[in-house]
Amino acid sequence: MTDPTESTDPVRLPPGPRRIETFDDMPTGIAQAVTDLIEVATAVDGQAAVSEQGRLHLRGGRRPGVRHLVLYAGEVLLGYAQLEEVDPVEAPVAELVVHPEHRGRGHGRTLGHALLDASGKRLRVWAHGGRPAARHLAAQLGLTLFRELRQMRRPLPGAPPLPEAVLPEGVTVRTFVPGQDDTAWLEVNAAAFAHHPEQGSLTQRDLDDRMAQPWFDSDGFFLALRGQEIVGFHWTKVHADEQFGEVYVLGVHPSEQGSGLGRALTLIGLRHLAYDCSMPTAMLYVDADNKPAVTVYERLGFTIHEVDLMYRAEL
Repeated sequence: MTDPTESTDPVRLPPGPRRIETFDDMPTGIAQAVTDLIEVATAVDGQAAVSEQGRLHLRGGRRPGVRHLVLYAGEVLLGYAQLEEVDPVEAPVAELVVHPEHRGRGHGRTLGHALLDASGKRLRVWAHGGRPAARHLAAQLGLTLFRELRQMRRPLPGAPPLPEAVLPEGVTVRTFVPGQDDTAWLEVNAAAFAHHPEQGSLTQRDLDDRMAQPWFDSDGFFLALRGQEIVGFHWTKVHADEQFGEVYVLGVHPSEQGSGLGRALTLIGLRHLAYDCSMPTAMLYVDADNKPAVTVYERLGFTIHEVDLMYRAEL
């Protein structure tokens, strides 16, 4: 969520009436223009206001439960918001961004009210980076803080040193085989993240989208098996331009939780990023209230780098 505050100065407003166009299926040209807007905003802000999943939703046609709101003044693209309603229990979740050249004129507030209307005022909104201006916009919209997602980092190999991984007895590790492991992985992912619908609801299409990205490398996608059954995984991601490796997704089947498998998989992935990929830094995201995971990561030398905040409308 970006941040604009209201101003009465009309000079910087583009010509033409302000309007919002809503799409379930984004036309290719508009999707590319929105992608360009997100990239411009990312260059200015230092962080993308729309997540990787949100950016993937811009491509490849209609997505169940996903709507796109595009804000214009005349023919000038001012901003974009995405509303995703896939969780049968939780409120729809949204992200929004305003073009840096058109901030400070209430466009973010306009998109925010449109999202509230579209969701029936049942809404959760991400503010990536948790910047003061985004907090101000959340207050203007009557939203309250609901969730804190921490980005943590540590040097690689760095200090403390990375020990060898110790797997639970009877567990082996191999790498993911696309086309062979898809279904079994999706089942384990759903079980591991049953409490986390954004991750736990991934489909074959979502997996295919990610495997089609230039960064995908099955050599960095580790599966833990007990016999022939997948019981955990650590999917790493290399950000080559930024020169850091990510603990992209780490999951453990409920039957193996508390066995030490999560720590072992974390170490396997970190050692891969450090020694096979020569990445100087590792990063990950973790919910602040996930105390067991935060404790594991802190003991492995991770510290908070920045936070993403989620706000919600209180009915």
